[in-house]
Amino acid sequence: MSLRNALLGLLVFRPGSGYDLLKMFDTSLGYVWPAKQSQIYGELTKLDATGLIKVTEEGPRGRKQYSLTPEGHAETVRWLTESRESRPQRNPMLLQTFFLGLLPRDEAVQRLLDHAEASAKEHDTLVALRDTEDWDKDMLTVCGRLVLEHGIRQRVLEQEWARWAADQLRAGHAVDPAGGPTGAPSKETGAEEPSTTDTPDTQLETQSPGRTS
Repeated sequence: MSLRNALLGLLVFRPGSGYDLLKMFDTSLGYVWPAKQSQIYGELTKLDATGLIKVTEEGPRGRKQYSLTPEGHAETVRWLTESRESRPQRNPMLLQTFFLGLLPRDEAVQRLLDHAEASAKEHDTLVALRDTEDWDKDMLTVCGRLVLEHGIRQRVLEQEWARWAADQLRAGHAVDPAGGPTGAPSKETGAEEPSTTDTPDTQLETQSPGRTS
């Protein structure tokens, strides 16, 4: 998926200006495919140049309204129907989690708890959006509701995982590279160490055959 596909998809449902499309990103697609104003306007210019969209109206202060061309509609359908191999998604949080063992344990645990708290706040924001919008206006909003629900459930999953992961670190027996052993079992005071001195029997076994003392 790309910003190009997202803009073409939005214009299937209704014409819109760059500002209109930016608002739609902020309230829906921004949670799955965020884009800045400069990126949206730049991509619209490219799509217009390739003939996938066209300017249907111009207003004050350079405002342009875009609509989809037949070629743009065909490209959108092609993108939706073509088969693609599933590719792993990049996740900066999980990449950092892979190396949390390089931090002091308390700090590593706190980073996971911070992630849980951030996910909880994002969850509340998405729920508030779900409860204040009308999601039955058209197929665009109906499908937008499906995407929003994925985001809500994903945040619940992330909260549960982050708290579980923090508990795992607390209970672990790893060595803290910054502060020395934090959970590794220590040696008992006075425990006997294995002797490295050869016993008389061992000395006899290592003597050459036929040699007498």
